Amino acid sequence: MPDGSESESRKLLGRLRDTMAEEAAGQARLDKITHLTADSMGTEVCSVYLFRDEDTLELCATEGLKQEAVHHTRMKLGEGLVGRVARTGKMVNTADAPSERGFRYMPETGEEIFSSFLGLPIQRLGEKLGVLVVQTKAKREFTADEIYALEVVAMVLAEMAELGVFVGEGAALKARHTQAAMIRGITGQEGTAEGHVWLHEPRVVVTNLVSDDPERERERLKSAVEKLRVSVDEMLAGASGEQLEVLEAYRMFANSKGWRKRMEEDIDRGLSAEAAVEKEQSAARARMGQVTDAYLRERLHDLDDLSNRLLRILTGQGSETGAEMPADPILIARNIGPGELLDYGRRLRGIVLEEGSVGSHAAIVARALAIPLVVRADRVLTEALNGDHIMVDGDQGVVHLRPDESVVSAFRDKIAMQAQAQERYASIRQKPAMSICGKQINLFMNAGLLADLPSLPSSGAEGVGLFRTELQFLIRNQMPRRTELVEVYKRVMDSAGDKPVIFRTLDIGSDKVLPYMKPNDEPNPALGWRAIRVGLDKPGVMRMQIQALLRASEGRPLSVMFPFVAQYEEFRAARAEVDKAMAIERKLGHKVPETITIGTMLETPSLAYASKKFFEDVAFISIGGNDLKQFFFAADRENERVRRRYDTLNVSFLTFLEGIVQRCSETGTALSFCGEDAGRPIEAVCLAAIGLHKLSMRPASIGPVKSLIMRTDLDALYDVICDARERGEQSVRESVLDYLRWNG
Repeated sequence: MPDGSESESRKLLGRLRDTMAEEAAGQARLDKITHLTADSMGTEVCSVYLFRDEDTLELCATEGLKQEAVHHTRMKLGEGLVGRVARTGKMVNTADAPSERGFRYMPETGEEIFSSFLGLPIQRLGEKLGVLVVQTKAKREFTADEIYALEVVAMVLAEMAELGVFVGEGAALKARHTQAAMIRGITGQEGTAEGHVWLHEPRVVVTNLVSDDPERERERLKSAVEKLRVSVDEMLAGASGEQLEVLEAYRMFANSKGWRKRMEEDIDRGLSAEAAVEKEQSAARARMGQVTDAYLRERLHDLDDLSNRLLRILTGQGSETGAEMPADPILIARNIGPGELLDYGRRLRGIVLEEGSVGSHAAIVARALAIPLVVRADRVLTEALNGDHIMVDGDQGVVHLRPDESVVSAFRDKIAMQAQAQERYASIRQKPAMSICGKQINLFMNAGLLADLPSLPSSGAEGVGLFRTELQFLIRNQMPRRTELVEVYKRVMDSAGDKPVIFRTLDIGSDKVLPYMKPNDEPNPALGWRAIRVGLDKPGVMRMQIQALLRASEGRPLSVMFPFVAQYEEFRAARAEVDKAMAIERKLGHKVPETITIGTMLETPSLAYASKKFFEDVAFISIGGNDLKQFFFAADRENERVRRRYDTLNVSFLTFLEGIVQRCSETGTALSFCGEDAGRPIEAVCLAAIGLHKLSMRPASIGPVKSLIMRTDLDALYDVICDARERGEQSVRESVLDYLRWNG
């Protein structure tokens, strides 16, 4: 950029800074910005379009177009050149706007006399706020220097919106972070919670965008980058293996001369050090949204994370401020790993993630800790600030930020009713789950952490029907040692006392990828190399885990089951590994379990049709309802368009389950049902009615399920199911609900 241009750029920034400092209404500020920009860039028109809602842009200020069009001209996302910039987040620079694809003529603005058009998105770190446009009568494309100047203005507008500068009489934007907001997401873990926002990565608000002293800002940037490099080197000092490789790439970015040079150039043009960092970060975020290659996206994510660290160093915001977590924290994050979530532990009242999925590591840990979780809560990071009052409805997948009194009252009523129900469930904790018709249903709990085990006596569970062993692998940055696993499994058995625990061997792959395991690029990982398939192809880890379980038992009875077995041969091969491990342990003189029962999870329809010999050979079968249902209906449980489309109480699915019950009955094979549906009272009584008399669920579900079983005649309910089936109903749900309502 020539010296003269740099001078003009710095002058414009200085004027914008003065405008920010003035006491004026929001509209007056916007009007002045459009005037200053048009004057500085030598254009006849400068206009600001802002989002009124997610799909609508409004002309909020202009220099050069008709003033009567302000707040009257609106367009939909993607409509016209302005709408195109807003939709794509990309610049439009054309010498002849009317001939450009998608051009829309708006006669009320008087823009027909202008030919050239330069439009840039107004956005902050990926959040789209509007569009900034300059136009001239003469046909010409705008230069790189002019584009840069307008980019800076757009950035200043975005920051001013963040700081609430446009709020006030005649404001074009509503006050950010003061309005009540309801955000819809997806249920990751059921339950309700009220508290205050705790941001996993606090928002950094840049207040000084402009500087008159480039040398001082360069020195501030240099000092901050040095601190950043030291912190990255410290992280590297404790790393090894693949983690080391990842952090080496991270350090490469921290030491990137190109990254620093671009920021220094922005400083020379008049930006402050933090504004220069954020400008580069916004560019990286924009590129991230357009890159499909997983490796490149990960590297851009590294750059985004480094930018956040650098901004926190420069501004003193974030963890360095020593901000205290509230007493009732609701964690808000884009996404979070299982290890980080476990660091918070049970201090959290609830969790809300902007990304994530119902099968993510975070969801697994949240279920283990019984913390309400909502995932895919769009824009929650944009809306939430530390300390905001928040209510999380994990049952409905809804988040209420800064709720008004009517929402607070209704929500607290719901929490109070749930608390009363829990008191009622506590009174039947020690009673058996005996139905009116005299059938006893055995209720077990699912677990995956040592922290779950204290829930065993208080929940009324008869034992642990599923202990997920993968969490000990997922929360670490390297493979756990056998001695560590022995200690964990021993403590699980000690905590359970005389109550049985069924350990499921490592269930990885699909949505559970170990951080130190080379990812496999599979088109459909749910149907790919996962669980028992990994164990049999790479038997070293399976053998180590089986040895750890054998040693942890110290002679006590041991129950082990294998996940995702699709055919008899896989079960036989896995059981052979147990036999080998037992022989080795005896040879080494180690104590082996007095009895060992080996079972499998039935999660694929194919196993339901295995030979009779399989059913005679296996000690027990646990139906994995979550996976089985998605494969039965060919409906991905991570896909919101289809996962709720098919009902567990669908006649086809219940008939299929009944077939499994019948086969197990013929061979005397112990059978249970494990999954989310086992913990839903209506589904649970239907499963019990068709012959599934052992159910395993999260601890909090045992009370509600037991309560309904004790008030239900399962024989009569089975007749209701059969009648609905005979009538050709697709689902028995309505008939079952009518029966239960009729019987109180």
